[in-house]
Amino acid sequence: MKDLLVVGGGPAGLATALHAVRAGLDVTVLEQRAGTVDKACGEGLMPGAVAALADLGVDPKGQDLRGIRYVAGARRVEAPFRSGTGRGVRRTTLHGALRRAVEDAGVRVEQRTVRGLEQDDEGVVVGGTRARYVVAADGLHSPLRRSLGLDRPRRGQLRRGLRRHYAVTPWSDHVEVHWARDAEAYVTPVADELVGVAVLTTQRGTYDDHLSAFPELLDRLAGAEVVGQDRGAGPLRQDASSRTAGRVLLVGDAAGYVDALTGEGVALAVAQAAAAVQAVALDDPAAYEQDWRRLTRRYRWLTHALLGATSLRPTRTALVPAAERLPWLFGATVDALARPAHSSPTGQSAG
Repeated sequence: MKDLLVVGGGPAGLATALHAVRAGLDVTVLEQRAGTVDKACGEGLMPGAVAALADLGVDPKGQDLRGIRYVAGARRVEAPFRSGTGRGVRRTTLHGALRRAVEDAGVRVEQRTVRGLEQDDEGVVVGGTRARYVVAADGLHSPLRRSLGLDRPRRGQLRRGLRRHYAVTPWSDHVEVHWARDAEAYVTPVADELVGVAVLTTQRGTYDDHLSAFPELLDRLAGAEVVGQDRGAGPLRQDASSRTAGRVLLVGDAAGYVDALTGEGVALAVAQAAAAVQAVALDDPAAYEQDWRRLTRRYRWLTHALLGATSLRPTRTALVPAAERLPWLFGATVDALARPAHSSPTGQSAG
């Protein structure tokens, strides 16, 4: 019987497999999609994510990022990363680097679709394959989360994301966040002649509809060739009632997601992967729930706070001017977002 089956071959699932190999576990990854997988995301890796990937032996090519800049019309404020350098990396480049690392580690990746599973006190059966544990890393709208009864549907206004690439020379070594009345646009350099522009909003419409709210950004991109296809994702907010169900552990977006506003997704996924593998190695899945709450606490608090502050238009309009007046607070917030999330060395909650 295998030690671990990982359902989902995105960054969270592949990071889980790499941590499992380090722990001496027999692991297989099940992924329904063939080849390199793309996803609508901002593509900016915080310094914590770059460090966590390097610790796994993964060093994807991209553009160095020195900090974050907020832009609202003529107003702008920026803060450097104090804990290292971030990196703008195309999602396909990141996935390819992780996939090569997994293959080099001797992990088997099978192209299979998984919609459900069966489990008992000693193991889990997925499509006829039995393992001691399963990690569900099958994404934002995780079928396994739903099949386990852990999904908690959200109501009200829900945010969605759209992303497009432009063939243009990056004009900054910062992630630029442009603020408009109903949307934000995240500009990330990902190659010498390529930037990604992701838009987050609660409003319906096409990518071009939303981009029209950012005239300065439109001027920057005027005449630039669009590269590849637009990608969309959402609703972004996803809740799970628990991160564990028997011998199944949820990792990455499948475990619950607040918003892409803070750009911490990859760093959190890698940290969760490490904590889940520790719980499996210790045969103590309950420890993972505690560790997940600790690892994501800062992200959840900051993201909820920013979403709350920007959901009302008067507050939203005042955000960049306030950051200009209080640069120390903006810098401290950026520093908190950039720092890595560390899993406990014992697999127990640190608080």
